[in-house]
Amino acid sequence: MTADWKRFIIPSAVCAGAATLGALGTKVDSAWYTNLKKPAWQPPGKVFGPAWTTLYSLTAFASGRALNRLPNSHDRRAYLGELGVNMAVNVAWSWLFFSARRPDASLLASAVLEASTLRLLKKAATVDRVSAVALAPYAAWVGFATVLNAEILRLNPSETNRCLALTRTKSA
Repeated sequence: MTADWKRFIIPSAVCAGAATLGALGTKVDSAWYTNLKKPAWQPPGKVFGPAWTTLYSLTAFASGRALNRLPNSHDRRAYLGELGVNMAVNVAWSWLFFSARRPDASLLASAVLEASTLRLLKKAATVDRVSAVALAPYAAWVGFATVLNAEILRLNPSETNRCLALTRTKSA
């Protein structure tokens, strides 16, 4: 099978856009984030940049391969739509957690992101084993991030109370 390299362009652009927009919403140096209690097993901050760069690259690669192997344009459009939704939720997580300071809302986004990532992996696996293997680290990392988000929320119960108070104030 000859690869159509044009089918790698859109996934690469979508992943690069998500990386950029997500980075803009990530504020690891903020006083709020610095003061949160975090589990001892959280990786050091310097790991996250290289990890996400690798994951976005693998996702773009896997998606390009999957697009080349999907049987028709309808399936390719559907896959691209799901990739777009996945990356939008990925970006939303950064903004919810770091900018909005809503670890409760970001936990929900992270769970949705994991479900979306597993769906992409399953779709890729139906047409290409290599694509599925390339997406597996993304699914694993998002699963880990979901557990980490939940643990940060558990260690900082005042954040849940603050978020509930904000919700009540807005609806009153």
